[in-house]
Amino acid sequence: MAAVLLVLVAPVMAVVAVLVAVGLGRPVLFRQRRAGLHGQIFEVAKFRTMRSPEPGRGLVSDGDRLTPLGRWLRSTSLDELPTLWNVVRGDMSLVGPRPLLPEYLDRYSPAQARRHEVRPGVTGLAQVRGRNSLGWEEKLDLDVRYVDGRSLRLDLSILVATVRTVLSREGISAEGAATAPEFLGTSHRAASRRQDRTPA
Repeated sequence: MAAVLLVLVAPVMAVVAVLVAVGLGRPVLFRQRRAGLHGQIFEVAKFRTMRSPEPGRGLVSDGDRLTPLGRWLRSTSLDELPTLWNVVRGDMSLVGPRPLLPEYLDRYSPAQARRHEVRPGVTGLAQVRGRNSLGWEEKLDLDVRYVDGRSLRLDLSILVATVRTVLSREGISAEGAATAPEFLGTSHRAASRRQDRTPA
């Protein structure tokens, strides 16, 4: 299915690639390491939505670096189209928990870590239930609920709901953030980390 979708959206990807090349320059794709099935690391590719960091020009935070073109690409989820190649390669599935940074692996509770019992997805239960408007613990809980209840019927319902979510452009970013804040761990672990960082 992902291979067929890649062929169908190839003209759209070509247009987006030109827009990114003109608006942001090269490279057109943004590549980043993510944790997949059983925590195995792979490289995901998306269309670039941010300028490169330039502290001298004040381009440091995600909010500073995110361009109007980038905001539009994110709101329409067009920046995600290259991840279909990750599905074809077998790194991801069309539906599953979103792949997150490897740095988060040791921050999950044992229950949250179960999200890695399945391949990560281009879309998932958390994405159709609020995306980045949800808190981290709520998103991770939905990921585990997907793992426990996964079925073809659930996958199809999520794919249909994804179309509605993309068209409505709901939950694109967390409140007060350009994208989503860093996951620091569950509440008790985050508190422990803050104490560890506090100077004696």
